[in-house]
Amino acid sequence: MRALNSGNASSPSSARGRCRRRDLELDIDRAWLAKPNPGRINAVHRLNRTEYNNAIRDLFALDVDVTPKLPGDETADGSFDNFADVLSISTAHLERYLSVGREVTRLAVGLPPAVPAVERFEIPLHILQEDRESEDLPFGSRGGMAIRHDFPVDGEYVVKIRLRRQYQDYVMGMGWPQQLDVRLDGALVKRFTVGGEGKGRPAAASYAGDGEPGFAGDDEWEKYMQIGADAGLEVRLPIKAGPRLVSVSFVRQMWEPEGLPQPLQRGRVLTNDQIYMGYASVGAVTIAGPYSSAPAAKDTPSRRAIFVCEPRRVSDERDCAAKILTRIARLAYRRPATPADAQTLLQFFADGRREGGSFDAGIQFALERVLVDPDFLLRVHKNQPGNRPYRLSDLELASRLSFFLWNSIPDERLLDAAERGQLANAAVLEQQTRRMLADPRATRALVDNFAAQWLNLRRLREVVVDPNIYDDFDDSLLEAFEQETRLFLTSTFAEDGSVLDLLRANYTFVNERLARHYGIPGIYGSRFRRVTLTNLDQRGGLLGQGSILATTSYPNRTSPVLRGKWLLDNMFGTPPPPPPPGVNTTLDEPTGGKLPPTIRARLAQHRTSAVCSTCHSAIDPLGFTLENFDAIGAWRTTDESGGPVDARGTMVSGADVQGLSGLRAMLLEDPEQFPRTVTSKLFAYALGRRLEYYDRPAVRQIVRDAGATDYRWSSLVMGIVKSPAFLMRNGE
Repeated sequence: MRALNSGNASSPSSARGRCRRRDLELDIDRAWLAKPNPGRINAVHRLNRTEYNNAIRDLFALDVDVTPKLPGDETADGSFDNFADVLSISTAHLERYLSVGREVTRLAVGLPPAVPAVERFEIPLHILQEDRESEDLPFGSRGGMAIRHDFPVDGEYVVKIRLRRQYQDYVMGMGWPQQLDVRLDGALVKRFTVGGEGKGRPAAASYAGDGEPGFAGDDEWEKYMQIGADAGLEVRLPIKAGPRLVSVSFVRQMWEPEGLPQPLQRGRVLTNDQIYMGYASVGAVTIAGPYSSAPAAKDTPSRRAIFVCEPRRVSDERDCAAKILTRIARLAYRRPATPADAQTLLQFFADGRREGGSFDAGIQFALERVLVDPDFLLRVHKNQPGNRPYRLSDLELASRLSFFLWNSIPDERLLDAAERGQLANAAVLEQQTRRMLADPRATRALVDNFAAQWLNLRRLREVVVDPNIYDDFDDSLLEAFEQETRLFLTSTFAEDGSVLDLLRANYTFVNERLARHYGIPGIYGSRFRRVTLTNLDQRGGLLGQGSILATTSYPNRTSPVLRGKWLLDNMFGTPPPPPPPGVNTTLDEPTGGKLPPTIRARLAQHRTSAVCSTCHSAIDPLGFTLENFDAIGAWRTTDESGGPVDARGTMVSGADVQGLSGLRAMLLEDPEQFPRTVTSKLFAYALGRRLEYYDRPAVRQIVRDAGATDYRWSSLVMGIVKSPAFLMRNGE
């Protein structure tokens, strides 16, 4: 049925044929509605790294990233990293949960770390640093970065700056003196001068040539450019506990031109001239400490989130601890805290109080216990006897909803509704869902987790390009690809647009680097902005974006096969099977005789094999429609062989599709086609399991209902949340 609807099956494509297929679907769906099958996921569902990190954020009002400190989450082909069946738990997980739990609870409570912490913040290479880079940086500044950092206790901290370097580790932009400011909460702490004439040394710009004394290759020059130029860029200062704004930026000189051209950053390989011509740039900022500390601060967002009471006397401590810990346990466990929970945590409080010598130390130790409790780390579905479908409890439904929309735990309002049994009321469930969708956490989760996995955007950082063929490719462009798609997706979610806008939108987001790559004039600076596209035959929607085109190419050429497979899976929802074992899939080796000169001819030869022809007859024509884009997403009219690009694909149905505009029209011809694919992906993500054949009627029903709103994101989400598969579960 999916193949028939995609237009890639050899079946009648007339209006009459489509009506027959639709009638068949309706008959199937009516039978399903009479006896829906909600399916079943594993009874035990571990939090993945993102969910764990977000839960820490929401429990303790603590904006930290602990995902690098946890073991990676496994995924299988076609799955998301929240699928219950691949989220195993190992000894490595348990060890990391212990160490991370201790670290974050000490930070949240305000106890100093056992050893001074060191955190490094790097600036991506696509940020050229010729303009004011953030609203948090002062006017008249250039480049640098603003860091919102949680300091655990009052104490002395060290802020160290490392300037950007090229591949030989030479500091860039040292040809003239520039002033670099360090600020804390907007107040100037220290001003450094970098570059130019320094300490009796000639300006780095005077160095040129190879090996002569005082020139590039000279030991003194090497030492200065690799070590001395930024060796002293650090400041030690007292900082009060809590969230603080640390900013590092250059002072813009009155004579500095706007938008000074910057060299390509391809692997940071620059010539000697480029080393010192242009601006110095901040590469990274390190914050370390505390090296000496005062008693814990009493007013930080984390402490306000935790300490809902403060004992005035020792005799008050147990009651206050019980109030604090039962509240945190309720949120962490996603259910009311039981007397047994309270007893366990109060015992840990007493042990921590005795060992640490303070009320705060006792609370920290008990919170550490919360974070290793199975009821925090695992989402557990209690099995019902029998094999009949049953409705999830309101508390189970609250967790399923919050992890779907926020990748995190339920908040107080959702838990309150669940404990009162109100989520069984469809109107209350819809109100809670719409409230959660309006929260920025929903957009962030749906963009960074759902969409990034659905579209394979996490592979973007793995893209490797042959610099001998694509000499215009650099790290700045790769970063720009990622940012463009992220901003584009964010706009559609935040504005509750139609999912069809992912295909038909006439706008995108570019900075100067990306605009130059796309041939869009009049864009200057590294700031991304929304622009209206004038030629929708070349750009528009996801299919013309470099992130998609680069991740579906080889380092040295385009790949109609990779692009066709990606389209079948992610746009049409009909993933092809993997190739048979032992089949040559690169097309770079002749299968017999001389290698054909073009990819199209090689694929035609490949399809002569009966083993390969069935799948490639559907894959290849779709990939051909994107041949006007090279391996890094630039528009082209000449292919790798030097001949004119042929962007025509002849589908199995016999239809000819020409280029991006033809592919887009094909996807939009049946307005339910693409929304079905999006809904299927989103449904699987929401449930935390693969979809089965018995889920298809629910997908079609959700899409039909969403058609009344032109397939807005909120309509798809509401349809999923109200579906039997989301609300129910099969018994044993």
